[in-house]
Amino acid sequence: MKILILCTGNSCRSQMAHGFLQSFDNKLDVFSAGTKPAEKVNPMAVKVMDEMGIDLTRHTPKSVNLYIGQEWDYVITVCGGANENCPVFTGEVKNRLHIGFDDPSEATGTSEFINSEFHRVRDEIKSRFYDFYLNELKPQLS
Repeated sequence: MKILILCTGNSCRSQMAHGFLQSFDNKLDVFSAGTKPAEKVNPMAVKVMDEMGIDLTRHTPKSVNLYIGQEWDYVITVCGGANENCPVFTGEVKNRLHIGFDDPSEATGTSEFINSEFHRVRDEIKSRFYDFYLNELKPQLS
């Protein structure tokens, strides 16, 4: 099963969702990309995922243009910007979904608050993508 997760910068939410989905089942072929990819994965995203035993250090933000024209079982946007600006795919997209999350990289305030926002969003991504995996993907893989 081939899945593409889209966000604007491909530096935080889409990378976390990518890491979680891949960790749920190694039979899934998971990719992530951004409509305006950042230079690197957000260090706080790497840190909070490492706490869960998921290594994002080798992940790099990629442009969605690399994947246009391919066939996908699922294309999932995780932020409003990517949902609105998602390009038209010329390949076959069986299912297009939006599972939105706040952007923790936009959090301002104390380092404790910013840290708590990354943890909150990480945990929301894990929960919602695990439900998606159990209810949508796993039955198709059986």
